[in-house]
Amino acid sequence: MHPTSPLLITFFPSFSYYYNCIATPLHKCLKKRVAMVREQLQVLSVLDSAKTQMYHFTAIVIAGMGFFTDAYDLFAISLVTRLLGRIYYHKDGPKPGTLPPGVASSVTGVALVGTLCGQLFFGWLGDKMGRKRVYGMTLALMVICSFASGLSFGNEAKGVMATLCFFRFWLGFGIGGDYPLSATIMSEYANKKTRGAFIAAVFAMQGFGILASGIVALIVSACFDSAFNAPSYATDKLGSTVPQADYIWRIILMFGAIPAALTYYWRMKMPETARYTALVAKNAKQAAADMARVLQVEIDAEEQKVEKIAQDTSNSFGLFSKEFARRHGLHLLGTTSTWFLLDIAFYSQNLFQKDVLSGIGWIPPAATMSAIGEVYKVAKAQTLIALCSTVPGYWFTVLFIDIIGRFTIQLFGFFFMTVFMFALAIPYHHWTLHDNRIGFVVMYSLTFFFANFGPNATTFVVPAEIFPARLRSTCHGISAAAGKAGAIVGAYGFLYAAQSRDPKKTDAGYPAGIGIRYSLIVLGVINLLGMAFTFLVPEPKGKSLEELSRENEEEIAPTSNTSNRTVPV
Repeated sequence: MHPTSPLLITFFPSFSYYYNCIATPLHKCLKKRVAMVREQLQVLSVLDSAKTQMYHFTAIVIAGMGFFTDAYDLFAISLVTRLLGRIYYHKDGPKPGTLPPGVASSVTGVALVGTLCGQLFFGWLGDKMGRKRVYGMTLALMVICSFASGLSFGNEAKGVMATLCFFRFWLGFGIGGDYPLSATIMSEYANKKTRGAFIAAVFAMQGFGILASGIVALIVSACFDSAFNAPSYATDKLGSTVPQADYIWRIILMFGAIPAALTYYWRMKMPETARYTALVAKNAKQAAADMARVLQVEIDAEEQKVEKIAQDTSNSFGLFSKEFARRHGLHLLGTTSTWFLLDIAFYSQNLFQKDVLSGIGWIPPAATMSAIGEVYKVAKAQTLIALCSTVPGYWFTVLFIDIIGRFTIQLFGFFFMTVFMFALAIPYHHWTLHDNRIGFVVMYSLTFFFANFGPNATTFVVPAEIFPARLRSTCHGISAAAGKAGAIVGAYGFLYAAQSRDPKKTDAGYPAGIGIRYSLIVLGVINLLGMAFTFLVPEPKGKSLEELSRENEEEIAPTSNTSNRTVPV
């Protein structure tokens, strides 16, 4: 969407004033100093203008199944944490056993820490070794560690939790690599007309992964409940957790290895992206041959053009150079800050929605259920929210991202997330009343919808489009790592903050917090900040990757007439 469109003028008249009175004259002034645009390589022009073909959909499925697994593994843990508490930390008392605060935060957050490390490491490695060579490493790590997450050394609490945390860290490490590599590969394969939809479609598989984790948990818990029909905790404290319940969390976590394993062969068959091969590896002949085979067209290798590009030093600056800071510094600040702020809110909502829904009484008190029954109830609630709001939100983004643009979707996503958070938090007591609980769930679901038809998708898409090819994977990894830093803040912070203000009503081992109401207010303020930082992010819609990163510019020697000088800006 153009900054002077009626929609933006209606909601943000001050932004329209800024654009017309400041940004446009400044742009005209700077335009006089823009370097000459270099003729595009044929292989890249063919990719930019290619019609949507089967190889596009194949790439979406291959990259998307990685994200399916990513989401499944990261969010499945929230379905089994209560069960782990009942099995390994049982104490006679009015409430079932729960994971101690340190253990709960570690089990929930250790995969996020691993993901952050993996995003930085594999993002950097993807620019050094190539996207394809690193892509297989991440998937192999995910398959092995996802399966191993269901194993344990011994049957004591310390051994089980230590094993679980160890393998979930390395699972997260593999998942982290999938973020920059999947986004970069899809952006470099796509045409410029539908590039946003293709990248968003890869990310949208995350919604199906979240949904699948809930469905698998429903099926497994229903089967075990039918077979062992345990009484509620209030009726029989020990009998409410049957020994066979220990298999449930293992099966749910280990299932995440299956979709990743199924895509490994096809990932290894994908050719390296033409943009990496031509612009980074400087192998024009190989790039043309790979894309000619994929697109089934004749492509000239244009080796002389690639040699000329290699000799041009104007686009050889590094990540920590002044030139990068001048060209892309604000862009990197925009992508990192918005993803950081978004993930604080998004992961707080997803990982702890069972606590929010219990707080308003939509999930019955733990003492009224058996251990297996509690898994079923939590999975049912999360599956309904995923089905009705999370998944549709992702695919709304896929449908509209190349029509109204990334900037507008992200801006209005943050806006409506803020509105609904405050609408839930300010009259919070109203929503806790029995007659109003369905209304709370609907409003809470809308925050998920606008997170996914909003910044949760666009923060993933944009960093894969606006940075140079030789730094694209690295910059996406840095942006994604900032997001996971926000997720860690949300996972650890919300765990404590959402505890009741009354010390008598907190979970065992936790200090009093600020309560769910004030936690939601804090999340609303965070979304508002995300809306402000969105203005640092450019609109990539309809432009080639080289135009966005300015890799198609070349320096012209300055002349004595200073008014005609052109330098890169």
